[in-house]
Amino acid sequence: MDNESSPFERFCLVLGQLPEGRVCSYGRLAELASLGNARQTCRWLRELPKDSRLPWYRVVSAQGKLADFSNAAKQRRLLEAEGIVFTDKGRLPKHYYI
Repeated sequence: MDNESSPFERFCLVLGQLPEGRVCSYGRLAELASLGNARQTCRWLRELPKDSRLPWYRVVSAQGKLADFSNAAKQRRLLEAEGIVFTDKGRLPKHYYI
């Protein structure tokens, strides 16, 4: 990865490369983008424009849960449309994580 790119550019690059049918935890995305911590990932995900084409919905908690926010139902629908199957308890099995 280009060392000259800004942290936000690295975040967007890594987020954009998350493969269909897979998910990534907030912390893992921060690690891959060299951000330092998951809080920055959360901050920037919240700040993405509503019309962003980046796959924001592929970022989930390390515990296999979707965040409790207004777009959680939409996030689940988008993940299911990519073939992701949730457990009976509404969690994501570990084999979907990168």
